[in-house]
Amino acid sequence: QVQLVESGGGLVEPGGSLTLSCTASGLICSRVAMGWHRQAPGKEREWVATISAAGNWTNYDNSVKGRFTISRDNIKSTGYLQMNDLKPEDTAVYYCIWLQYWGQGNQVTVSS
Repeated sequence: QVQLVESGGGLVEPGGSLTLSCTASGLICSRVAMGWHRQAPGKEREWVATISAAGNWTNYDNSVKGRFTISRDNIKSTGYLQMNDLKPEDTAVYYCIWLQYWGQGNQVTVSS
């Protein structure tokens, strides 16, 4: 049974930083890409970033490029999303995804 556990969300002021984590079990994580999506209030879920299985390729939505960094530790079966220079428009529930499996979601609120 696949299980994904997210952590690291919270409230931060504009310009601040947060790191999200997503730990997977029940998967051979080193063989699959993983990614992050987000859903803001009243909006559809949107893609944020993806990282390859080996971690040597990443891709970002233009809205977060240069501010967010996706990474992974296959030994720990964990993916990360380092978010810097956060803006109010980054406020959303963030979801990790491994194959077709979604994390439970983690609220990130950027507000002064």
